[in-house]
Amino acid sequence: MSVKHPVVAVTGSSGAGTTTVKRAFEHIFRRETLTPVVIEGDSFHSLARMEFREAVKKAEAAGNFSFSHFGPEANHFDKLGELFKTYGASGTGKKRYYIHSDQEAAEHNARLNTNLKPGEFTPWEDIPAGTDLLFYEGLHGLVKTDAVDVAAHVDLGVGVVPIINLEWIQKIFRDNAERGYSAEATVDTILRRMPDYVNFITPQFSRTDINFQRVPTVDTSNPFITRDIPTPDESLVIIHFSDPKKFGADFPFLLSMIPGSFMSRYNTIVVPGGKMSYAMDLILTPIIHQMIEQRKG
Repeated sequence: MSVKHPVVAVTGSSGAGTTTVKRAFEHIFRRETLTPVVIEGDSFHSLARMEFREAVKKAEAAGNFSFSHFGPEANHFDKLGELFKTYGASGTGKKRYYIHSDQEAAEHNARLNTNLKPGEFTPWEDIPAGTDLLFYEGLHGLVKTDAVDVAAHVDLGVGVVPIINLEWIQKIFRDNAERGYSAEATVDTILRRMPDYVNFITPQFSRTDINFQRVPTVDTSNPFITRDIPTPDESLVIIHFSDPKKFGADFPFLLSMIPGSFMSRYNTIVVPGGKMSYAMDLILTPIIHQMIEQRKG
């Protein structure tokens, strides 16, 4: 944990909607004129795209049909933990990028004078000096194993956890729209990842400070035949604080500011789905402000 160099981690499974929370933080950083170092979870995978595919084939040939990006074999948990620890202590560390597209490849190749392709990593490089905080968004921001405890170095942990059927629906639609995958191919991926999901993704949400869980108010009983993603207005968002006193959660204020919100437990507020971004802004802005004030002090 660090006062001078805070570490903020947003964690969630593929298709969970962590990008929505990332945008909320980006707005806060811009408004508060903060300079974060942004760490993408994909950059701490240990295998490039083609290497991963070969590793899957090798695992399946050996009878392992559960090799996935969610598990330790395909990730540098040690390097991620070391980054969080080093940044918290001194504001320094190493980062790299995973290249998703031709556009990203062109940008990084121009910057680094390299010839990298989508599905490859850029070289490790030093984090720029003078950043205000580290912001991580990805799969493993609060992961913990027998060998590594990444969560121990996080000052603010945020989980994005739609109920599982909604998460699958969002992943199926995203994979089709962005990558051209069929629903059947995505379902195969979901099934292959399930053991690692249970063992390495789900436990993280017991280590977060705040969880945002979207729950649809329409029927998603069979996520594999649903024709569209429930809209924000067709959902509620359950916002759970592990310790409301830690960041001074002001529930009366939130209830007064968010129409249609209500308390379901002493540490849990429920808001209309269409107010999710607004609720994030109200909740997260004072927390970040508090962190920066402590840093200045």
